Amino acid sequence: MTDCLSQARSILLDPYNINDNDLNALLGDLFAYGADMGDIYFQAINHESWSIEDGEVKKSSFSNKQGVGFRAITGEKSGLAYSESFSKSSLQDAAKAAGTIANSNKTLTHNINPQTQQLDLYPPINPIDSITDQEKIEYLQLVDQKARAKDHRVKEVIATLAGSNEVVLIVDQNGRLAADIRPMVRMSVNVIVEEDNRRERGSSGGGGRVGYNFFDQMTIEKYAGEAVDQALLNLEAIEAPAGEMTVVLGSGWPGVLIHEAIGHGLEGDFNRKKTSAFSGLMGEQVASKICTVIDDGTMKGERGSLNIDDEGEPTQRTVLIEDGKLTNYMQDRLNAKLMNAKSTGNGRRESYASQTIPRMTNTFMMSGTHEHEEIIQSVDSGIYAKNFGGGQVDITSGKFVFSASEAYLIKDGKLGAPVKGAMLIGDGPSALNQVSMIGNNLALDPGIGNCGKDGQTVPVNVGQPTMRIEKLTVGGTA
Repeated sequence: MTDCLSQARSILLDPYNINDNDLNALLGDLFAYGADMGDIYFQAINHESWSIEDGEVKKSSFSNKQGVGFRAITGEKSGLAYSESFSKSSLQDAAKAAGTIANSNKTLTHNINPQTQQLDLYPPINPIDSITDQEKIEYLQLVDQKARAKDHRVKEVIATLAGSNEVVLIVDQNGRLAADIRPMVRMSVNVIVEEDNRRERGSSGGGGRVGYNFFDQMTIEKYAGEAVDQALLNLEAIEAPAGEMTVVLGSGWPGVLIHEAIGHGLEGDFNRKKTSAFSGLMGEQVASKICTVIDDGTMKGERGSLNIDDEGEPTQRTVLIEDGKLTNYMQDRLNAKLMNAKSTGNGRRESYASQTIPRMTNTFMMSGTHEHEEIIQSVDSGIYAKNFGGGQVDITSGKFVFSASEAYLIKDGKLGAPVKGAMLIGDGPSALNQVSMIGNNLALDPGIGNCGKDGQTVPVNVGQPTMRIEKLTVGGTA
């Protein structure tokens, strides 16, 4: 990964004649007032997006953004200043502005110390340059063709291809220097079908920390087919029943329920402030004994993975809930220090202009022992929610509401008619304790997820195996 560091230097430091002596001087400015800890965060990000609608690629966009964030921390207080100019005088002004959060005479010593060993989870490439613009257009045209060819009821196809290349270089209060080159691509497909004046929608997509070549013809055809199949299924769907019932969640993307209703409640800041439904429960039984929940930022090529977090800490695999017991929170350095814990490599920020806060990476429920079919066959009456749409959660209470974008009735152990309008309503702690069966088919979502918190958005993955939950409230329309 020394090549990663040299690439980051060549992009973020060398064009502005910033050397190690300058970094040491900026650290001196940042900590001149005696802050406890902090860092300097250099970032450059290129992003592009292409979209097709009505059979034509009508929109494309490209952005290039860079800047330097300075963060100084004293106790619970965190000062942030940033500069989008890389001139040394502008950087010095920003460093001093952030450092004024402190008011002691304490001094920190530091010498620039490049970090030479770190994870290698994705190639240090720029996806935007991995194929030509004409090939990107052809990818979208292929999506449109495959979707329309699948069924005559397809009336509209909207697809987007997006890629980004993010370069970060981080210097902490000890002079530790770490860098990362972060590729990302994503394709999303939405189709609208129509029959007898009824219109329904379906969607699919995927991506990860790879180049555009990830989207070969087979993958593109798969996305188009999934979106059309989901939309056609919704044409046949009946109104969802309402009431308390057994719900079986599908594998993969339904893990967004774990992410929202449970994962956020296990982030360090909410628990330090005692505003989480899981506050004060460390070591306690908070879930069914068959539940183990993991956050793992070290998975190769996944959307939520990072070689280092945005504080320069290596990401790691953190067991949050083990056999139903709460074992860990996700921590950045600030909240870990205040809670007498260690960083778990979950310090993340949207950009140089944002504060670092504890965030999830790839969060999922571990596999159990049951076959998928076995779980379906075990249900006398209920709903199988194969895929999810949107949702929301209240961190303090853990209460959630999620909409199922693809769902079926279950009757006498068999899948029945598809249903629409099913809303799953409950709270995270109760839902965890009502999990009665877990499948052996753990899957992550295909690489489409973003997570919002405190006005910041970062890429994540969610996942789970098939899971049976008892007595979950379904808000339907029937």
